[in-house]
Amino acid sequence: MSELPFDLDSLLELTSSAGAETLKWWRSDLEVTDKADASPVTAADIAAHQLIARGLQQLTPDIPVLSEEDAETPFAIRQHWQRFWLVDPLDGTKEFIAGTDEFTVNIALIEQGQVRFGVVGVPARDSLFWGGKGLGAWRRLGQQAAQSIQCRPQGSPMVVVASRRHTSPEQEALLARLASHGDIQRVNIGSSLKFCLIAEGNADLYPRYAPTSQWDTGAAQAVLEGAGGQVLGMDGRRFDYPQRSTWLNPHFIALGQIDSTLLASLQLGA
Repeated sequence: MSELPFDLDSLLELTSSAGAETLKWWRSDLEVTDKADASPVTAADIAAHQLIARGLQQLTPDIPVLSEEDAETPFAIRQHWQRFWLVDPLDGTKEFIAGTDEFTVNIALIEQGQVRFGVVGVPARDSLFWGGKGLGAWRRLGQQAAQSIQCRPQGSPMVVVASRRHTSPEQEALLARLASHGDIQRVNIGSSLKFCLIAEGNADLYPRYAPTSQWDTGAAQAVLEGAGGQVLGMDGRRFDYPQRSTWLNPHFIALGQIDSTLLASLQLGA
């Protein structure tokens, strides 16, 4: 991956270090505060953010950093960014607070409004996922050697992953349409792990009709695309990351190797 504008081993080590930082507060008596959008934030979020921001500044001093915990850069400035780091220092804060292991560290490189590369750390499982479109995707468990991962051919029953905490009428209608094509198994899980399950061949599809922000999805999209999957907007096009005044994402569907008949049933671009 010599064409990437950073040292991969350093980026992986930074992601692992940020994850280890969050574990200092995991399953402890946390003080939780609410941000302006009512989402929770903890000392673990802030500590991981500070570590990542320092590390990326040292790793790539010429690439700006946009983190969930430091997202106040005015649009007038960032609209000129052609390349930037998109970071969620602790994705799945509600799961973290609840004491589950379903939280991640997300670091993505965005270029020209498209995600190029991403790393997803899963601190409580001591694992890392990384990859990018056309570059491949890998998973490393603990100190084991990294393994290449790939989306599987559509399973039977088809495994659909969904948010543990968010649903919508649109999502339930989609699941009903999918069920008309055969058996489905639904798995509820938090954070960007949903993308990773598809990337490693343990699930097939993740529909999202509830709010997310760009830092929730960028890194894991890169991993999934590297594994041969896709993330599509409701227009049927590759999900992207244009500079705009809001960080909220439109709805999307992440998928592995599903067949053309099932893809048509998703009614993307209709």
